[in-house]
Amino acid sequence: MMVELYDDERLDYLLNEEIRIIQSPSVFSFSLDAVLLAKFAYMPIQKGHIVDLCTGNGVIPLLLSMRTKGKIIGIEIQERLCDMAKRSVQYNGLEKQIEIIHGDIKEAPKRLGYSKYDVVTCNPPYFPTVSKEEMNKNIHLAIARHEIYCTLEDVVRVSSQLLKQGGKAAFVHRPGRLLDLITLMREHRLEPKRLRFVYPKSGKEANTILVEGIKDGSPDLKVLPPLVVYNDNNEYTDEVKQLLYGIIPS
Repeated sequence: MMVELYDDERLDYLLNEEIRIIQSPSVFSFSLDAVLLAKFAYMPIQKGHIVDLCTGNGVIPLLLSMRTKGKIIGIEIQERLCDMAKRSVQYNGLEKQIEIIHGDIKEAPKRLGYSKYDVVTCNPPYFPTVSKEEMNKNIHLAIARHEIYCTLEDVVRVSSQLLKQGGKAAFVHRPGRLLDLITLMREHRLEPKRLRFVYPKSGKEANTILVEGIKDGSPDLKVLPPLVVYNDNNEYTDEVKQLLYGIIPS
């Protein structure tokens, strides 16, 4: 399948090279956080309905399509990113499984339906405020990184509204917002059940958290073993290699 690329867009291989994705250094390129979330989130294997909020260039829906046969919807407010995601879905022939919607996540429950979904994932903007200078420099990156169009509370509330009772929400964020995230999840009926801290290197402070909650679940939080990204030689650790490329070290 041919796909048209615009400006500085490129077609990158996604991890194990089965799937390709359109990226752009000036508009959006996915990070390790998105990959970790896509691997961490619970997925129904055969069927189910999944929503990815703040989908960017569609990296999480594309990765999830390798783990589930369920239907996946990605929602993105930036038209340019949405277009990139749609073309990536088309390039990989996944139109029957993945639908990309241009829109505000705050409108998602009204648009998609309340209490209908099995899983919601989100790699939200991490930073609360943004300077005018950053906004002017690169609006695409500013919106992806800062709470300009949606706050953490919007993300958690919408996730809960979309989920069926017993449905699961998975988020990736920064450790500094852990208490905010847990508090908001409980306020919106998402009981935190799994938490994993991600460390850039052994002996360093955690720089990422992965959290999964169940709508109306009973309290019982499991803290999973830490995930360390790089070894002392600045190479990916065996676990990260396995997550990224499916390589099982000998």
